[in-house]
Amino acid sequence: MAKTDRLGALAAAAAALVAVGLLMLMVLVVDAVPAGATFPGKPGKIAYRCHDGKDYEICTIEPAGGGRVQLTDNTTNDYDPDYSPSGKKIAFSGSDGKDHEIYRINAGGGGKVPITDNGTNDYGPSYSPSGQRIAFYSGAEPTREIYTIKPDGGGRVQVTNNNRDDLEPSWGSQ
Repeated sequence: MAKTDRLGALAAAAAALVAVGLLMLMVLVVDAVPAGATFPGKPGKIAYRCHDGKDYEICTIEPAGGGRVQLTDNTTNDYDPDYSPSGKKIAFSGSDGKDHEIYRINAGGGGKVPITDNGTNDYGPSYSPSGQRIAFYSGAEPTREIYTIKPDGGGRVQVTNNNRDDLEPSWGSQ
């Protein structure tokens, strides 16, 4: 009978070791999955809304400070900069003299291109993780809606339609 008890104890210990080993393997596999950050790669400059003494412009700066570059220079306010996944372009909201539209500019400056051109205020651009679409909100209070558009300005799609204020879209990744 003592031999049977010893075999049972050994079998239980072996089963416990196997269970612990499988648990450790699962933890390693789960930890090996990359975190869902903004975009992969080396951190680059920070884009932000800066004041030039007259109005707001779009600027970039090094993460540790220094190297400030003013990308826009006009007499109207520019807002809401958002880097493309490649880090080569920045989408932002700026005035065309009548209302605010979404624009794209090179991350180093120059090459400003309008993405939207309509009779309503467009704000809050957010590049998709693939860089194939830009989400933004458009309209007037209290019924602004969320839209997406291609970075070249084509393929505008209304995402929300509920007669409520839907603001500040931000893409997630999967």
